[in-house]
Amino acid sequence: MSDVIDSEGFRANVGIVLMRGQGDVFLGRRTGGRGWQFPQGGVRIGEALEEAAYRELDEEIGLSSSDVDLVGSTSEWLRYRLPARYVRRGQRPVCIGQKQRWFLLRLRREEAQFDFGRTSQPEFDQWRWAPFWEPVREVIYFKRPVYARALTELARLAFPKGQPALPPWWDEVTAPTTPASID
Repeated sequence: MSDVIDSEGFRANVGIVLMRGQGDVFLGRRTGGRGWQFPQGGVRIGEALEEAAYRELDEEIGLSSSDVDLVGSTSEWLRYRLPARYVRRGQRPVCIGQKQRWFLLRLRREEAQFDFGRTSQPEFDQWRWAPFWEPVREVIYFKRPVYARALTELARLAFPKGQPALPPWWDEVTAPTTPASID
């Protein structure tokens, strides 16, 4: 099945913030040591967003809907453009970036058995639990604004009695960047 790319060139995508206990979140290391990120993936034609999130959860880290509780999601699409070097010009339609809906899932028990071998090309080869805001600093630079927006919105749901303080590096890492390579 094909992923959905809209008329503006943005690929529909779901992102998963998997939280445990007091607020640590899952971070996966991209196969081959290419950085750390949350599980995420494209939405297939005819697939509901929540279905896509659970499919990606299974494919990328081997958990099912019975392992988690759905806490909530971002209210709107969050978009980012790909730097020019990441745009696959030979692909039709051309994808210039992603529009993402983020889902906050809470693990039903403190620990889980992750399985990265559910697909022929695993997304991750390592994982770790990280403090809630840490992924903003860990993800590749052009995804940082989306991670910051998603976590900021989801923090209200994750921590109804008050979210953790922003780390001292927050303003520096989330400052707008405009790489010369963006179209």
